[in-house]
Amino acid sequence: MKILLSIITVVCCINNNHAQVNSYYITNKAPLQQQPYVQLPLGAIKPKGWLLNMLHLQRDGLTGNLDSVYSLVCGANNAWLGGNGDAWERGPYWLDGLVPLAYILDDKKLKAKAQQWIEWSIKTQRADGYFGPQPPATPLPKVKGVQNIDHEDWWPKMVMLKVLQQYYTATEDKRVLQLMSNYFKYMLTQLPKHPLGHWSFWGAQRGGDNLAVVYWLYNITGDKFLLELGDLIYKQTTPWKNYFTDGTLATVNPYPQLHCVNVAQGIKTPAIQFQRTGDSSYLQSIMQGLTALRNVHGFATGMFGGDERLHGNSATQGSELCTAVEMMFSFESILPLTGDTYYADYLEKIAFNVLPTQHDDAYKVKQYFQQVNQIKITYDERNFFNNNDGRLVYGLLTGYPCCTSNMHQGYPKYVQNLWYATADNGIAALLFSESEVNATVAGNKKINFKEETNYPFDSTIKFTYTTKSPVAFPFHIRIPGWCKNATVKINGETYAQQKGGSIVIISRTWKKNDVVTLELPMHIMLSRWDENAVAVERGPLLYALKVEEDWQQKKNADFNEPFYEVFAKTPWNYGITIDAVNKLQFNIKENAAPALMPWNLQNAPVTITTTGKLIENWKEYNHSAGPQPRSRVETGNRQTQTITLVPYGCTTLRIAQFPVTD
Repeated sequence: MKILLSIITVVCCINNNHAQVNSYYITNKAPLQQQPYVQLPLGAIKPKGWLLNMLHLQRDGLTGNLDSVYSLVCGANNAWLGGNGDAWERGPYWLDGLVPLAYILDDKKLKAKAQQWIEWSIKTQRADGYFGPQPPATPLPKVKGVQNIDHEDWWPKMVMLKVLQQYYTATEDKRVLQLMSNYFKYMLTQLPKHPLGHWSFWGAQRGGDNLAVVYWLYNITGDKFLLELGDLIYKQTTPWKNYFTDGTLATVNPYPQLHCVNVAQGIKTPAIQFQRTGDSSYLQSIMQGLTALRNVHGFATGMFGGDERLHGNSATQGSELCTAVEMMFSFESILPLTGDTYYADYLEKIAFNVLPTQHDDAYKVKQYFQQVNQIKITYDERNFFNNNDGRLVYGLLTGYPCCTSNMHQGYPKYVQNLWYATADNGIAALLFSESEVNATVAGNKKINFKEETNYPFDSTIKFTYTTKSPVAFPFHIRIPGWCKNATVKINGETYAQQKGGSIVIISRTWKKNDVVTLELPMHIMLSRWDENAVAVERGPLLYALKVEEDWQQKKNADFNEPFYEVFAKTPWNYGITIDAVNKLQFNIKENAAPALMPWNLQNAPVTITTTGKLIENWKEYNHSAGPQPRSRVETGNRQTQTITLVPYGCTTLRIAQFPVTD
């Protein structure tokens, strides 16, 4: 039987508490709203190809070795290990990426590193339910680069709760449930006296992260006090729903005093609370907020101007690495609750464009801020709200060290959300990359699918059912919103043709070596941005001018470790001609199968050539590209040239929001 299911139908289903409920995985219990998709246990999904290589780079780079290369904070003296060192977010941040990496790779060494922190948290929980660093009897001496104050702050515990949640799905260690239950009872007694924002504003702004784990535990234990606690946490959390709908994000002169990472984390909060209320206005508020962000602060990458605070949409404003990975996690949180493919599209845009360019090829240094139009990377000050600490260069601790610890969750959590269980006891492929999944479906049957693809560089995805015995269950497949008309084939026969922004459900009895082929034709798409600049997209990828790079290692008195500055070896000040824009004159060349490291100029799997012109009076200003010329730019008799674009994620220096020339 063939069933086509639009995204509107999916959203309608989750408003009905009598909808189907998955029988085999942790999913919402009444009175929480039922969810169409359910995350699989950590380790059920195994990446292949380039994505697996990214995890290997993390293992061999910063993620697998942060306790040694950043021992001042993540070493044995950390207060989350019982020492008198760093007591705040950075240790838990590291674990939030280390734990999923360890269990996805099934790496004993990484598991052992993570286990030390988990054991300490569990075994040192106080009788009153408090867990985490113990407040010292007298204030500790200040140590440069160490946050050893506010031991009782609610915010760092929110990160460690996410760590423990992931660890439980991999191990089913019942001690985690006991710790959480005791801690949440402690919160219920203490929050009236010491609300989320008592020790720092971070706790109130990021309360949605805490709320999500409270509801997750409720879905396991059914303890009613957790619903009471959830109501209290939401009441004390920054009112993101209001901010997204009352014009706050659209305020200019001055811009709102909202931290960029808090906004990225706050995006999920209305969806988390929607589970409790069933009020669709909570979900609508997220769309309103994202629209306001795009209109006032937005970039073609899907990110927004936020070089600490929100800072408008000039293509030379910064966007923070923490913002990128936290936006990814917000969309990973919203997607299974709503089934809305828009969030899957947005998640892929960040994963395939923003994330790869903000670390080096060896995953050993990171860039705190990135610019969409980025022509030079140096230690110099720029037009950012915060300029100190080399926020644009590539280094270990340059910028601010939060990203050094928080960057690790990006790729592992993307892997963890490639596949979902479904409310109708099937399996769903809502994000795409080469991978393999083991899951339980209808009739308590264990099944396996293999996904083969060069996505996002190639438009064909092949799913093979590898289980020996026939099993009947539904298979949900997302059709991205950018795809005009997708084709789904089963064993070579056309099954369905479907427009983007929808989900195809195939309900059948699956037999070994059944193959589903998904063809997603990728077309050139143009969008307009600040000063009427044009951006070039194809499928989930944004394309940028290829600028040859000169990486230079530098050192100064601010940091013990060297860092990298990057300079352009070829001109950057090009616009795209009006003829190319109006007539869509873009020539696409797909190279051979992508390298295991596709994210650099040398290995760019796709190139696009078009016509452009040098804009002579568009020059460097304040160490960045000068003010964007308003399109359309008159260049006189300037000669038309062929220019090459490559995937944004392959670039370090680039122009991605182009002026349009004559």
